[in-house]
Amino acid sequence: MTQLDEHYTNPRLVDLYDIENPRGADTDFYLGLAAELDARRIVDLGCGTGLLTRDFAAPGREVFGVDPASAMLAFAQQQPGAERVNWIESDAAALGNLAADLLVMTGHVAQVFLTDAEWQVTLTAIHAALRPGGVLAFESRNPAAREWEQWNRIDSFAEYDSPQGPMATWVEVTGFEDNCVRFEGHNVFKATGEVAVVHSELRFRTQEELVRSLQAAGFTIEHIYGDWHKGPLRGDSSEMVFVARRG
Repeated sequence: MTQLDEHYTNPRLVDLYDIENPRGADTDFYLGLAAELDARRIVDLGCGTGLLTRDFAAPGREVFGVDPASAMLAFAQQQPGAERVNWIESDAAALGNLAADLLVMTGHVAQVFLTDAEWQVTLTAIHAALRPGGVLAFESRNPAAREWEQWNRIDSFAEYDSPQGPMATWVEVTGFEDNCVRFEGHNVFKATGEVAVVHSELRFRTQEELVRSLQAAGFTIEHIYGDWHKGPLRGDSSEMVFVARRG
């Protein structure tokens, strides 16, 4: 199982997740895709706090929220509409043959798989969880855009109120090797002065690497978008949004 960092395991930091990652154009994209496909059985792999998962859970659908982080699922299960979702504490290994119409990985979940072996194992499990013709959709940051160059205190600094009181947060890159970016998330609880520093690492795969891995797992790629409005993928696009179908 992929190593989880403290942003997903520390309940106090989990409380901040939806504040720092609110609904946006990505949410609308995945909800629109589900409607377009008339998806009746949906899996949200790496569902986190379940913000999108609960929106998927409309009447006539069966929705599964899957995440290995117990603290994230505990938060998700306390939110309005949580009773409409089947929550599973695990990674892709627990999916089995769900015959899902649609499986999504949002929030750049695809980048937490640092080695090619664990990424390929995950894609194989996803392939098995989808029905023939079922669709996988996910996004990954485009390494050509070099977004991590803005991951510094000046460019990423933010202050906001939270259930934990006033916060100050920022990220700083600490290393880059083999297409993996290591960085620290700084979380200052201003009421007490306590600072929680979380160490994280993400893999930045190229478009070509992702295409090859999907094809090796038995997927046919239908679309690669460069933004959440279905624009073309360009060299400077920050996102690579993949829509692939089980063959």
